[in-house]
Amino acid sequence: MEPLRENVTSHTQFILDGFSELGGLRPVLFIPFSFMFIVSLSANSLLLYVVISQRSLHSPMYILIAGMACVDLSLPLFFAPNMLLSFLFDWRGISLSGCLVQIFFVHLLGTFQSTLLLWMALDRYFAICTPLYYHECMAIPRFIKFVIPLVIRNVFMITLVVSLAGRLSFCSRNVINHCFCEHMALVELACGSTAINNLVGLLTVFLIPVADFIIITTSYIVIFSSVLSSGKSGSKALHTCVTHIVVMAVSLTIVLTAFLSYRIRNGLPAAVRVFFSIMYLFFPSCFNPVIYGIRTTEIRQHIVKTLAFCRLVQTAPHS
Repeated sequence: MEPLRENVTSHTQFILDGFSELGGLRPVLFIPFSFMFIVSLSANSLLLYVVISQRSLHSPMYILIAGMACVDLSLPLFFAPNMLLSFLFDWRGISLSGCLVQIFFVHLLGTFQSTLLLWMALDRYFAICTPLYYHECMAIPRFIKFVIPLVIRNVFMITLVVSLAGRLSFCSRNVINHCFCEHMALVELACGSTAINNLVGLLTVFLIPVADFIIITTSYIVIFSSVLSSGKSGSKALHTCVTHIVVMAVSLTIVLTAFLSYRIRNGLPAAVRVFFSIMYLFFPSCFNPVIYGIRTTEIRQHIVKTLAFCRLVQTAPHS
């Protein structure tokens, strides 16, 4: 694909050139990333099936876990197939419109990973700190008041980010050093000032994941203080809190590493930045259903029963 002459027109076609440093070894990446893709799809599908099929799991906490599984199931679908085909067949081209659509869905679904953790923290707060009013607070009409503002915030901020990126002119290079369209990777190719894009990008980070994690941390501090000061045995309730905290800590570490690697010129090789950017999307999708399936007793029991039933059905014709 020949780059267009500088200052003549804006590029509408781009080349995704992530891990080009590997040369002939690049197709090998298909193996580990396809394995992660399969784990993500199968684990989240199983978790969703178990929560939907078991009426005993139709409580707010498990519905929120199912919501997380739905996000984790959907997110890889918007970048992993294209990335895997690129590794295997060297298909690297993507249009500007396709790139913007990918950015919108990848970043929008990514925002709901932290927002769902926030809703889970609120669920635990009501369950532990105000148990007598839990069902009243978590009733759909009441809880929807916590849901709608955050959904509007996420959609508005990501729409703004993508709209501003779509107005840029790309008159120099058309090679994106990434395996999928990431906001900053695209903005870096623009000619002219990108100060507003950088500002809105930073604002989005602080208004969504950072704000979510501050509220989550505050909620868990209040929860643990309440349990310790009351002297009550809250081991079961705190067990579910620890599960959410583990997921939150892992997600925050990976997101911040990817974010800082792109915005701080620290001499990191391009392949390392690309790797962290992929992992902050891919790893939670594989990690979350496993940690929820293992650490949440009720879900774990139903998963074991479901897998045992599937094995029984498979062996039945041969017995």
